[in-house]
Amino acid sequence: MLKLGVNIDHVATVRQARYRSNPDSRRRVEPDPVEAALLCERAGCHGITAHLREDRRHIIDEDIVRLRQAITTRLNFEMANSEEIIAIALRVRPDIVCLVPEHRQEVTTEGGLDVAGHSASLRETVRRLNGAGILVSLFVDPEPAQMEAAATVGAQFVELHTGRYADHFHLKRERNDELQRLIAAAEAARSAGLQVNAGHGLTVENVALIHLVPHLEELNIGHSLISRAIFVGLETAIREMLGAMAGYAAGPKA
Repeated sequence: MLKLGVNIDHVATVRQARYRSNPDSRRRVEPDPVEAALLCERAGCHGITAHLREDRRHIIDEDIVRLRQAITTRLNFEMANSEEIIAIALRVRPDIVCLVPEHRQEVTTEGGLDVAGHSASLRETVRRLNGAGILVSLFVDPEPAQMEAAATVGAQFVELHTGRYADHFHLKRERNDELQRLIAAAEAARSAGLQVNAGHGLTVENVALIHLVPHLEELNIGHSLISRAIFVGLETAIREMLGAMAGYAAGPKA
């Protein structure tokens, strides 16, 4: 079964739009990302994803602590390879960490890690996190060389960046090219002994063709679910996505 991890960052973004300058009031303000996470679990998701950025633009430290205490599914802690954030992860002990590139001026994560180019520092971070019992995933572009590098630094998972696929979904040739890149990357990851997740830009409309990508364990989806929830509610949005994901077969595709 293909699992759904829900990224709740955008719930915190709405909160921060009004309350960022008043940190003492956050425990009493809305929307509460922890309450949203519990609604997602009730609707049937399999995990919660939250990205604690270095600039704390949406999720804040307290959110991560409260999520660890409150949720009953898996906590996926997205983070940069930063000493400050690594220390928080080691203290909070999420189920899994997903290391992502982070640039202060970007609205959202715009590309995958260059694992091959930063292998020494990533290997040490993976070692430390694994030593604390935390699984590690690396957010990477769908390039076979990055799969080999991810295995070399000791990661257990990769998360394939599906942003280019999502951006080109309505352009048939470009979309199919991106699908082939994702398929080849998933095969390379499995051959390297890695488990495979995917995410970025996925929607109810475009997730159907992701079924063509083999070996997937989990999709991590945020923006489209929170956007849809404005109109139908969060639980309904989650159930719609779970319906679109149903019937996935992880093995090689015909």
